[in-house]
Amino acid sequence: MLERVLTVPAPADRADLATFVGCAVRLDESAVIRLRRRGDGRVSVWAPTGFDALAMRVVVGDVRPRDTTAAGDVLARALADRAGGPEIDPGFAMDSAWRGALPPESGFVHVDDVPARVLLGLAQRGAALAKEHGSAQGPPTSLLEQKVLEVEGGGTEVTVSMRTVFALTGMGFVPLADGRPASADTDLDAIDENEIVRVRATPTWLRLDARFGSVYARRAGALPLYTA
Repeated sequence: MLERVLTVPAPADRADLATFVGCAVRLDESAVIRLRRRGDGRVSVWAPTGFDALAMRVVVGDVRPRDTTAAGDVLARALADRAGGPEIDPGFAMDSAWRGALPPESGFVHVDDVPARVLLGLAQRGAALAKEHGSAQGPPTSLLEQKVLEVEGGGTEVTVSMRTVFALTGMGFVPLADGRPASADTDLDAIDENEIVRVRATPTWLRLDARFGSVYARRAGALPLYTA
């Protein structure tokens, strides 16, 4: 019996997880993936995005140990082995490479829903500015830190930075009307006008829930996401 194993019974869930991990590795080639067993027969899968935000997707399955980490590229290769079946070897533990605490599972207040087209449009405008003003080190920090959206509701007001928008769209969490993930060059009309991204928050965390996954970022004034 393997001491470390991720079990995902459904082929569709394994395919979705492979897409998630692949996106995380494209955003950060050294990404470490955190796998955490929940109490409802599912596993939450976490990944850094390179934008000071965490991406998360939930799949039906189990993981042993109940909270462990894996190198993103190793896990991606294991998931690409379609003949491997439901049991996936995540490789060596990378626990020491994970920095910072995870957001809480509960306690988030629903602030409001934002049309997915709005967020993708912001990402496209940001990408155009990044191309114009960026450098070999990537987009300018001033652009990433820019507050591009204010959302109010449920007795809470939150601001969304360009970093968080880039994280959401970079992970392919917004779907097209035909079910495929939207990309940075997607025609906005290809997204269903009724497709929404749900904004939730705690006093310290902002959470954007899209159809294909969620992005979490520390709210302004909270402690940094990663610690030394």
